[in-house]
Amino acid sequence: MHPEACPCCGEAGLVPASALPRRGVLAAVLAGAGTLAAAPAWAQGATRSLRVRRQVTNDSFAGVYFRDGRYDREALRRLDYVFRDLSRAETTPMDPRLFDVMAAAALRLDSDETFEVVSGYRTPESNAVNANRSRRVSRVSLHMSGMAADCRLPGRSATQLARLASEMRLGGVGLYSRDGFVHLDCGPVRRW
Repeated sequence: MHPEACPCCGEAGLVPASALPRRGVLAAVLAGAGTLAAAPAWAQGATRSLRVRRQVTNDSFAGVYFRDGRYDREALRRLDYVFRDLSRAETTPMDPRLFDVMAAAALRLDSDETFEVVSGYRTPESNAVNANRSRRVSRVSLHMSGMAADCRLPGRSATQLARLASEMRLGGVGLYSRDGFVHLDCGPVRRW
């Protein structure tokens, strides 16, 4: 369930500067400035929409998830379902900044295509199983925090999507060209 106020949706989830040590205040200010500098032009208040379809189940979402300066809680719940861990049939509140990364990429690519989601949320158990099968799966994956998705954007190559996402510097980007998908997340900026 989504909290009534989270750092993404409202100020109540933010830590006051007075509660941070001096270095923590400086780090928070610099991190905030970096986030604003990297944020898409529409990030401050424009309507944001996304089109996604889960590759295996065909579950989908197409619509607005942010309007009037706030995330739409019902839209987020629907997106959580599309991005759920299929092997455990478990949902988690996805970080809405992931949807912002995906929407920004589609906007920059001038694409109205529907993202094909290969993998979204993973329970720690599902992630451990995947990591035991492949060295390419991180044991500390942001998939377990609801902050990552492996996806494709029809009409665009995985390389094209990964290159653009890397240029945007909104989070992590992994190119899996052999499998034809890109890992996008809203964590620290990095690429592989």
